[in-house]
Amino acid sequence: MRSRKKDEGNYDAVISRKENEFYMNYTNRKNLFNDGWEFALTAPDTTYEEAHAAKLDYKPVDIPHDWLIYDSDELYKSGCGFYRKYIDITDINTADYILYFDGVYMDSTLYVNGKNVCSWTYGYSSFQADISAYLEEGRNCIELRVNYVSPNSRWYSGAGIYRNVYLYKLSAVHLNIDGIYISADAESGDVYVNTETSGYGGNMPDLEIVHTVIGPDGNTAAQCRTDLKWSCVETTLHADNIKLWSLEERNLYTLRTELIVKMDGTVLDSSDDIFGFRSAVFDPDEGFILNGKHIKLKGVCLHHDLGCLGSAVNYSALERQLLLMKEMGANSVRTSHNMPAPELIEICDRIGLLVNCESFDMWELPKTDFDNARFFRETAHRDVMSWVKRDRNHPSVILWSIGNEIYDTHVNEHGYEIAEMLKNYVREFDYKCNAGVTIGSNFIEWENSQKIGEMLGISGYNYTERCYDAHHKKYPNTVIYGSETSSAVRSRGIYHFPADVPQLTHDDHQCSSLANSTVGWGKPAETAWIEDRDRKFCAGQYVWTGIDYIGEPTPYSTRNSYFGMADTCCLPKDIYYFYQSVWTDFKEKPMVHLLPYWDFNEGQPIDVIAYTNAPAVELFVNGRSQGIQHIDHEHGNVLHGQWLVPYEEGCICAKAYDENGNAVAEAERHSFTDPVRVCAQAERPVIKADGRDISFVVISVCDKDGYPVENARNRVNVTVSGNGVLMGMDNGDSTDKDQYKTNSRRLFGGKAVCAVRSSTESGDIVVKIASEGLESTEIVIKTEKCDIPEGISCSDHVECTENITGDIPVRAIKCSCENTKLDKEDPESEIVLKILPENATYSDITCTAVKDGGAPAPNGRAEYQDGKIKVKGLGDGKFTVRVYCNNGSEFPQVISETNFECSGMGQAVRDPYSFICANTFALSRNSVNLIENNSLGGFSAGSMAVYTGVDFGRAGSDSVTIYIGNCNNRDIPVKLYDGAPDEARLIDTLMFPHNNGWDHAEPITYKLPETLRGVHTVTFGIDDGCIFGGFEFTKTEEAYAELLPVYNDEMYGDDYTISGERIIGIGNNVVIGFKDMDFAHGAGHIIIKGRTANKVNTIQLRTVKDGVQKTQLLEFAGCKDYREQRFAVERLEGVNDVSFVFLPGSSFDFESFRFEE
Repeated sequence: MRSRKKDEGNYDAVISRKENEFYMNYTNRKNLFNDGWEFALTAPDTTYEEAHAAKLDYKPVDIPHDWLIYDSDELYKSGCGFYRKYIDITDINTADYILYFDGVYMDSTLYVNGKNVCSWTYGYSSFQADISAYLEEGRNCIELRVNYVSPNSRWYSGAGIYRNVYLYKLSAVHLNIDGIYISADAESGDVYVNTETSGYGGNMPDLEIVHTVIGPDGNTAAQCRTDLKWSCVETTLHADNIKLWSLEERNLYTLRTELIVKMDGTVLDSSDDIFGFRSAVFDPDEGFILNGKHIKLKGVCLHHDLGCLGSAVNYSALERQLLLMKEMGANSVRTSHNMPAPELIEICDRIGLLVNCESFDMWELPKTDFDNARFFRETAHRDVMSWVKRDRNHPSVILWSIGNEIYDTHVNEHGYEIAEMLKNYVREFDYKCNAGVTIGSNFIEWENSQKIGEMLGISGYNYTERCYDAHHKKYPNTVIYGSETSSAVRSRGIYHFPADVPQLTHDDHQCSSLANSTVGWGKPAETAWIEDRDRKFCAGQYVWTGIDYIGEPTPYSTRNSYFGMADTCCLPKDIYYFYQSVWTDFKEKPMVHLLPYWDFNEGQPIDVIAYTNAPAVELFVNGRSQGIQHIDHEHGNVLHGQWLVPYEEGCICAKAYDENGNAVAEAERHSFTDPVRVCAQAERPVIKADGRDISFVVISVCDKDGYPVENARNRVNVTVSGNGVLMGMDNGDSTDKDQYKTNSRRLFGGKAVCAVRSSTESGDIVVKIASEGLESTEIVIKTEKCDIPEGISCSDHVECTENITGDIPVRAIKCSCENTKLDKEDPESEIVLKILPENATYSDITCTAVKDGGAPAPNGRAEYQDGKIKVKGLGDGKFTVRVYCNNGSEFPQVISETNFECSGMGQAVRDPYSFICANTFALSRNSVNLIENNSLGGFSAGSMAVYTGVDFGRAGSDSVTIYIGNCNNRDIPVKLYDGAPDEARLIDTLMFPHNNGWDHAEPITYKLPETLRGVHTVTFGIDDGCIFGGFEFTKTEEAYAELLPVYNDEMYGDDYTISGERIIGIGNNVVIGFKDMDFAHGAGHIIIKGRTANKVNTIQLRTVKDGVQKTQLLEFAGCKDYREQRFAVERLEGVNDVSFVFLPGSSFDFESFRFEE
């Protein structure tokens, strides 16, 4: 370790560097520092000393590096990673060395030559470290300890040095990194500049700062020279004939700042900073105004992972995501919920996207056990400083978001203090207000959060559009926008019919792309857009989310999210085209999109949907018009075309028309047969040979006629040779457990994607793709010679798993059935199956009968036998037979449906709350006699009467009334069983007294030792001669009974475990819902029994009556043991849907609840 020489602050030392060839050329001040790193992984919390004593086995790695993505079975595994790199230094006395990390996740400590330099805990903010005093002449060892302890995030974060690293080599007097602040006035052309320097002191020569504004054309637009008197210099330049930065015209200016010795013109340091002239105004009544023009923010939220690349940042992959969103019509992105990579901001500047730049997902109160709340109090200021100083000059940045769904903002007034503190921190470094300060809140319905929104002046609303109008009136000076909207879920190429039946969850653990899959806190995309569209004061919206991300697989516990407009491969889902239809102008670029794909069972009713930005659309089936539908995009409430048509092989076509009836766009979907060959297309057939550029190759298969097989699941194997490497593969399927770092994946929705990276040698990359039983394909990606920056890191080989062969999954099950109308005389039918392709290697076929929405159908039964489905109708009504093939996976991958209708059979389920006659038994043991009045007699030892399909519902019953005539002169036992005789479980023995009932039956009511819920087979065992007239149960008044949360109508979310009749470990975004609860007597209180380790666990009680939602907060106080807590609620009347919503940061074990009048 060295100390600075005494003469380094004087003129002689500055000049001597040039004379002795130690002069620092400013053009080399910033050097990429990604090469030469090695990595070793140890157990979490391993200390630096322990790691050195263990003599770790280091392996070379490329930087950026995400160590978790290499094992997708352990994406959240805790570990402590150690990075090291050796460098040779020959001028330690004549230069300052500063290491700059764009991002390290998380809790990192930097060591140089064994000395602790600094620690940086937050995984998303950039940081720099002056290592000059720790360097030695010759060889130096730089090490970074990264301690990743899970859980520390609500989504996949990745781990390691996942962004770029730079080494700055600077003169003793230099410009501070991120120390130049620019604020450009779009009206006057004035450019305010504040320049920070380091190292300037007494006995130095006269220095000056020269600022040069370089226009988009490369010419000088303005220049000024300012003497350096202090470490900080303020000045204002003026440029004439300025060109504004906008979404359409991305005019970018460069401010060149030079630190110069006045005496001889020696340039000690120089920095180029990008900026733009633009006016961004948020108005409480007009919304958002850019350069004097009203613009509705059409935004998307984006997480930071890049699919199969994990969180390791790559410019090409990031640009691909952003261009995809812009093509959809988005004009803004929200960097949810953290500081983005600097590349994202640079790309948005260049392509024209506005940025809501976010910082924190938690403050002092944690959402997971090991998240940044551990460090927030001590590090918030430096994190904000790093964030704002790095990004404040960029014209694309219009908002600084200080947090998302922050629990601190709700629980007490300290949250307001933190919010005000963070706002002040932002303004400390962006005092010219280049961007506004905001927050995204899901607590905005309550006073504390409203006050914070008012204080900030720009308030983001997460899923609370219902508050817009009232809050706009209540807070007339506050700007309102939707910081998160919709949260609808869907899987690419998955359709759960019918479209008009909401189906959040399904057997296949996928979500429907028919716009009928929405989480409890969200809304369908169409509804959410209309609510923002129709309010001018609303600045716009940020849809959750633009692209699927790893983690938060609501409503399941699979791998990645379902919220995106595109999947993790960046392949658009159908909903992508809905947003394109409402966010783009058909007069500029007309479009129409048609769904679903066209391959179903003959005659099956299919919902066909068309999205278009044109005013009208017409559907054709094999050339026959199904009618024209008109769409009013400005004022209408239905923004798509929709038809119900029976499937027939052939072609469906949608034609879009302008206001004069002229066709402006057309889309087709064709029936297809089994695939015969593999197809592939490189999204970028020519890339740079810089060792970083990536081309994504979209893989599909087509049939003998060249039509894409859009439900294919074939496994494809990829081989890359030449001047490139395979970086990974993905298919967007959240249920797929294959590795990301692999050369073998199944298609999903007929597609998969592989990422191919260039080397540093120009030439050809050859990509060969094969699939069992199909004709393979080969494509060539050209790589062009280019300048290659020093410090690049690009291995010739990326670790991938080996080919998998012999795997031919089923893509479809064709069902044919001659009779789908069943009745009492003909209650049975048969479905003949055809498995496609016929050479599939899987035959794991199962089936079931369901109602619309997927619940078991009580009136139908299906059984798979010898390649056919035996179907039997059990009662009146409709049901659907679903046939499944899992393809060897945990969940069904292929589902085929056939609809049935039964009539003349009577009801399939019995209502236990109405009298059930004894003679309606399903079967009996030991003969009994049918006697008058629909009663039974002739009982003897071992007699049983069995009643199937008794539906007690969710509330259930613990009280039964039985009608018996007993003239035995003694009490007789009546045994009540749950189940049929061979598997019956005794519930209770009911002693029925003598009542002289020789010719009639009389009732007696009994309290049972348990509550019967759901559908049961009820059996009565009677050994003595008597008359059995029948029975009825008393329905529990559900709203006032003690209810167990496990008996819910729906439950989904990120974290929970069912433990017996309790739900424990309830964490982020869990919803437990109960439908149609009847508060006949009203209710003003709720009692919840549970426990929480939190000081307070906030539970949202959401009720919906007649389509109107109300949300109330229940603050459950912390307790170690289960206990009841009572809460007053706004009075409930009539029939309501009731949901318990557990927000981020929850940690709750739920035993029971009940309402009181």
